[in-house]
Amino acid sequence: MRAALVQLTVSDDPEANLPETLRLVRAAVAGGAGFVLTPECTNSLSSSRDRQRVMFRHQAEDKTLAALRSEAAAQRIWLLIGSLGLLTDDVSGRFANRSFLIGPDGHIVAQYDKIHMFDVNVSDTEVYRESNGYRPGDRAVLAQTPFGTVGMTVCYDLRFPHLFRRLAQGGAQILTVPAAFNHITGAAHWEVLLRARAIETGCFVLAPAQTGFHPEKQGKGRRTHGHSLAIAPWGEVLADGGSDPGVTFVDLDLSQVDAARGRVPSLTHDRAFGGP
Repeated sequence: MRAALVQLTVSDDPEANLPETLRLVRAAVAGGAGFVLTPECTNSLSSSRDRQRVMFRHQAEDKTLAALRSEAAAQRIWLLIGSLGLLTDDVSGRFANRSFLIGPDGHIVAQYDKIHMFDVNVSDTEVYRESNGYRPGDRAVLAQTPFGTVGMTVCYDLRFPHLFRRLAQGGAQILTVPAAFNHITGAAHWEVLLRARAIETGCFVLAPAQTGFHPEKQGKGRRTHGHSLAIAPWGEVLADGGSDPGVTFVDLDLSQVDAARGRVPSLTHDRAFGGP
């Protein structure tokens, strides 16, 4: 299976972002990809909760989701929509940060709500409180495809290795980590964390990313790290998307999963222990 990581620089306007997303998905298909992955916040990246309330839609009315489902069906591809910001009926008024796996018939095969919220103080000027606007998910998700079992995560989940271990022990061979990784933490931690998750699980790790400066009509805008990465089960970087929007290709050979786990079968070596 040839996979393609789509790297985007979205604004806070979903309708303005959609044509470029579709263009790059079609470029991925033209390059031979049967599995195409887009980053976190494919529809919109915004720091303004007021702006999000105006621009986001419920899942049934979201135009980005509808268009990408139609595109997957038209192209007969598997498509991971890294995540979409969506309105919910949550009593707190918080949104969902939801990832979708779309099959070649355009149907939603699996969906996953990001579990871990990015509530951090990166610096004096880079403060994030994702949980103020988004409700966290509470369920890990595996999806069966003809080319392998996919475990779904999103961005900040990357820092919680127990989630990845649970997915791998549940049967995942491919782990998806769509992201809008902060440019400061990304430069320091992005590659090493992705490689660690691949090594620990013996999985392919596919991480399509947002990149560059993201303008906002309300807010100061923000920067993301880019460098969409594909990591092999032994930990090698197979492909790096650099810092510009575009498409990065990688060929997946699932026999490498069995080979890596055969050499170091750590997924079967858990032991109970006491202590804190």
